[in-house]
Amino acid sequence: MPAPDRLREQQARLAAHVRDPEHQAPPPGIEDRRLKVYRELFYNSLQGLLAANFPVIRRLLADDRWHALVRDFYRDHRCSTPLFPELPREFIQYLQEREDPDDADPPWLVELAHYEWVELALDLSEASDGQTPHDPDGDLLAGVPVPSPLAWPLAYAWPVHRLAPDYQPTEAPGAPTLLLVRRGADLRVHFHSLSPLTFRLLQRLSEQPGLAGRAQLEALAAEASAPDVAAFVADGRRMFDQLRRDGVLLGTHPDPETR
Repeated sequence: MPAPDRLREQQARLAAHVRDPEHQAPPPGIEDRRLKVYRELFYNSLQGLLAANFPVIRRLLADDRWHALVRDFYRDHRCSTPLFPELPREFIQYLQEREDPDDADPPWLVELAHYEWVELALDLSEASDGQTPHDPDGDLLAGVPVPSPLAWPLAYAWPVHRLAPDYQPTEAPGAPTLLLVRRGADLRVHFHSLSPLTFRLLQRLSEQPGLAGRAQLEALAAEASAPDVAAFVADGRRMFDQLRRDGVLLGTHPDPETR
C-alpha cells in the first residue's frame, strides 16, 4: 500500500478507536499507554466544553448518565462543522435525533439544552440593532413595528428556567413557559417572562412583518375574541410603547413602501 494511503488508513483507525475504544481496534504497533493519552485528551476536552456550555444539564444529571450521554454523542454523532462555538448546536441536534431505548433521558432534556444554548447563540450573534433600518420615533400603530434582531421570544412545554436539583418535574405543566431572551446594550444576555398576549404579539410580528401595528393589534383582538376592540388597541399601544422602551422593538420601518 502506498505510504499516503497507509497513513490515511492509520489515521482513520486511530480516530475510530479514540471515538469508540470498546469496539474499534487501534492501528497495530501503538502502545496502549500512548493511546490512552489520546483517548483521555480528546474525551476530556469535549466533555469539558459541553459541561461549560450546558452547566444546568451537567448539574442535574448523575455523573454516570452525563458521561454516557457525552460518550454516545462522541461516538455516534457526525458534526457538520469544525467550529467549536457550533458544538453546542450539534449536541442539541444529537439530542433531538437520538433514540433512547432505555427511556433514561429526562423528558425536559432537549428543551433545557436549547434554553442553555440560546444564551451562547445570542451572545455570539453578529446581528446588530444599529444595522437594522428603523425609525426610533415612528408611530407604532400607524407604522410597521421593527423588532430587535437581538430579542427572541421562546416557548417551551417545560419550565426550563426553573429546573434545579430540587425541582425536576416528570409531567409538563398545563401552560407553556413563555420567555424573552435579549442581548442588551450592556452586551449581556437577559431572560424575562412573557405573558401569552405579549408572546403572541411578538410571534405575529415575525409571522407577518409587513402589517402596521394597528392591524396587528386588531388581528390579535380577533384571535383573543376581545369584546372591545378599541380598548384592546389602546392597551396594545401601551404594550408597544413598553416594548420599545425595553429595546424589544426598535421603532418602525423607515420606508413602508420598500419594506
